Amino acid sequence: MSTDASPTFRTFSHSQQPEPVMLTFTHDGLEFWQYMIAGSIAGSVEHMAMFPVDTLKTRMQIFGGSLSVNPVGVRQALGSILKLEGPAGLYRGIVAMGLGAGPAHAVYFSVYEFCKEYFTRDNPNSSAAYAFSGVCATVMSDAVITPMDMVKQRLQLESSPYKGVGDCVRRVLVEEGVGAFYKSYKTTVVMNAPFTAVHFATYEAAKRGLSEVAPESASDERLVVHATAGAVRGRGFGCGCDYSA
Repeated sequence: MSTDASPTFRTFSHSQQPEPVMLTFTHDGLEFWQYMIAGSIAGSVEHMAMFPVDTLKTRMQIFGGSLSVNPVGVRQALGSILKLEGPAGLYRGIVAMGLGAGPAHAVYFSVYEFCKEYFTRDNPNSSAAYAFSGVCATVMSDAVITPMDMVKQRLQLESSPYKGVGDCVRRVLVEEGVGAFYKSYKTTVVMNAPFTAVHFATYEAAKRGLSEVAPESASDERLVVHATAGAVRGRGFGCGCDYSA
């Protein structure tokens, strides 16, 4: 008698059983570790490119807070640094910022994407979920960058007594303790959290609106969508603060 070989009656040996499929967390086409790398690169490039401007801002804040000197403008501050210290004066403390910006931005973007995925499961269009995810990202990333930001600001000062990052870290630990690295943490979070909440809520709303204009590309978040949404967000909050300030 012939044997029925149809799929209904076919049996498999142990060696023929299908292999289990491994599932990996992805969101917007990227995995968790990819967000960390992308965020780290983006943050490092941003801070390195704008570091001379940050130095000018720090010097102007110091001069403006002193009652013994007249308020100075960008041109005066820049001229003073170039005359007394040379172009290198604009980059004092950049090593500290490089050490802090990369890890902090890796935490920033990866935590945001993780929280966004978790809090928008039931309602992908919830602006509150995006805002809260941004706050979570800020709280975590500020904890990473605040110590190096303190070191950076001390090295940026014209009369800085520190020879470099290592010397500054060592002397602060010995003379002031670990708490000195986090003196501004609470203030930084209070300053940055509201901005970041509105930042991401606006960004996601703009991105969603642009995707609805072209439904055929809704599942393919192209560069133009991200760039335009970021521009809309930045235009509305151009006076916002740098989250790592």
